[in-house]
Amino acid sequence: MPKILLVEDNEMNRDMLSRRLEKRGYTLAIAADGAIGIELAKTGAPDLILMDMSLPVIDGWEATKLLKADPATKAIPIIALTAHAMDSDRVQALAAGCDDFDTKPVELARLLAKIEELLKKSPPKA
Repeated sequence: MPKILLVEDNEMNRDMLSRRLEKRGYTLAIAADGAIGIELAKTGAPDLILMDMSLPVIDGWEATKLLKADPATKAIPIIALTAHAMDSDRVQALAAGCDDFDTKPVELARLLAKIEELLKKSPPKA
């Protein structure tokens, strides 16, 4: 089953989302800040990253830019997760390198559809 890296600093959001994704068969790795998220993306080879944009240490915008600039992680699809639902936030997330964007509170059916779509498009791992 695909491995998802969840980068989320809010403990309740992390717990709720990780449990719901694991129930659907996904393997989860979890990071509570952007720096740990970058490290886990490099060492854990996730199939997809769910990236909160408001993170401590390194925010999600910068973490995404760094991951997309690194040849080792640039192909990993990233979905931005943010409480900011303005069109400008979506544009900013895509400009930072995110492959898609979703708002909080998470509507699980919508997020799962985005995850599945990106995983289908993603090249298989060697």
